[in-house]
Amino acid sequence: MKTTITLPRVGETVDEVYLVAWNKSVGDVIAAGDDLMEVETDKATVQVPSPIAGTLLEIFFKAGDEIKTGEAIATCESN
Repeated sequence: MKTTITLPRVGETVDEVYLVAWNKSVGDVIAAGDDLMEVETDKATVQVPSPIAGTLLEIFFKAGDEIKTGEAIATCESN
């Protein structure tokens, strides 16, 4: 089943982050908890884990992009 992955809240007062880098690529098999991407807040650099296992189908942002909490960041074909 195709599932949309959204950016989780990475801090109590953080509403948007900047994408530093993707740790996974389209086509990669991922496990729940794998670090998908690295993002930067105004105070720290944080790893964003995958909430599900499956195959990464699409990514919607590139390094340097600003992403808001709750925004779709990728799709995954879940196992």
